[in-house]
Amino acid sequence: MASKPINNLHFLLIPYLAPGHTIPIIHMAKLLAHQPQVTVTVVTTPVNALRYRPILDKPGPSVQFLELPFPATEATGLPEGCESLDTLPTPDLALNFAAAVDMLQSELERCFETLSPPPSCIVSDKYLAWTADTADKYRLPRIVFDGMSCFKQLCDHNLYASKVLDGLRDSEMFVVPGLPDRIELTRSQLPVEFNPSSRTTGERLERAREAASRSFGIVINSFEELEQEYVNEYKKLKGGKVWCIGPLSLYTDIDQDNDKAQRGKIGSISEQECMKWLDLRERGSVVYACLGSVSRVNPKQLIELGLGLEASGHPFVWVIRAEEVERWILESGFEERVKDRGLLIRGWAPQVSILSHPSIGGFLTHCGWNSILEGVCSGMPMITWPQFAEQFLNEKLVVQVLGTGVAVGAQSVVHWGEEEKFGVKVKSEDVKMAILKVMDSGIEGIERRKKAKELGKIANRAIDEGGSSHMNLKLMIQQIRDIMNLNVFGG
Repeated sequence: MASKPINNLHFLLIPYLAPGHTIPIIHMAKLLAHQPQVTVTVVTTPVNALRYRPILDKPGPSVQFLELPFPATEATGLPEGCESLDTLPTPDLALNFAAAVDMLQSELERCFETLSPPPSCIVSDKYLAWTADTADKYRLPRIVFDGMSCFKQLCDHNLYASKVLDGLRDSEMFVVPGLPDRIELTRSQLPVEFNPSSRTTGERLERAREAASRSFGIVINSFEELEQEYVNEYKKLKGGKVWCIGPLSLYTDIDQDNDKAQRGKIGSISEQECMKWLDLRERGSVVYACLGSVSRVNPKQLIELGLGLEASGHPFVWVIRAEEVERWILESGFEERVKDRGLLIRGWAPQVSILSHPSIGGFLTHCGWNSILEGVCSGMPMITWPQFAEQFLNEKLVVQVLGTGVAVGAQSVVHWGEEEKFGVKVKSEDVKMAILKVMDSGIEGIERRKKAKELGKIANRAIDEGGSSHMNLKLMIQQIRDIMNLNVFGG
């Protein structure tokens, strides 16, 4: 009797244990679970399962967690319960944490045979190189989730392939070869793959790159219309196995607990209080400033940010997560001086809700990709202040390619955990001038806002039935179904 074609699929999703990596994969899990004949399991640890379960515990198709015990005691120096990168007591433990995450491979494989139905495909974070070996062991296709744009992917590939960096000084300007646009950078503005820090190792990055090169394909949290030329070029490199299915946070069944789960903390004011404050401000008049949930900005540099916000004359919402700057806020009288037009939020902030409020006219961001997408989806012009990782590349996309941002003028990466070495790189006057430019009501400012709003509309259309991201999701699922049937019938 002939075997029946495989129609039911089981996707095993494995995020890196950090908010900016986990949240988009959980969004993807919910999206996949809505598709017919698809089962989804997210691999994580007990503490992270508890943290992110509110996003999944909503009406609709179910997504299950596979909880693996986190080997904190075996990774020397990690305290009990420290199961996410953003909860490390000190950046000095970053390599210990990475080693502990690698130990999850044996834990996963120990329970692999118990998964029901058997997995059809592994979708894993780029930096979990060991998942490629697990996929090979169980003869499964592995799809890489890098969480970044095709612009970033193409930049990375061309920098590796061209060897343009050979012999260049850190501060020497160069043109990234082979791109549709002329993009100039320095080595000091590049991510750790090309600009190493003490918190990363070349061997680990090379393993991730090698594992990605033998993957079945790559899924991108972006939408084609945002960066069409870069999508086209990257697809040529990857044999077409590139699926832009974002912005993942826009899908209608995903609620706005995203931010709260990401921060894992309680804010100093409620979302209702924040919205009430914004309701009293004029349309498009407020600047929202947030440098991300993981950034560890030097206190002196944060003071310059605060002074720049004050000097701009615009109402602002400033999210603060550095205890070290609190003394300055109190002793300098800053909070008293700005009390009529400045809202300071300590800890968690409802970022999606804030960006969607009519009174917000500009978003001062660290250029993390998730924040960039949230700004794009809200139709928001941006004041860009990249900090580390790929954030300078994201700034180039926003400012030069999309034309929806203004740079504060940061010149080099401030490696995570090494902030004290870099001191103050951006002055308050730089912050003030960038804000004034973005909030300007002249021809340039109007055109920038027009572009931003149009991108927001396109982003929402991309995820609708028949939109580019919706079609790419269907295509990815069908290609996995095809390869599973090929394995069954073709041997």
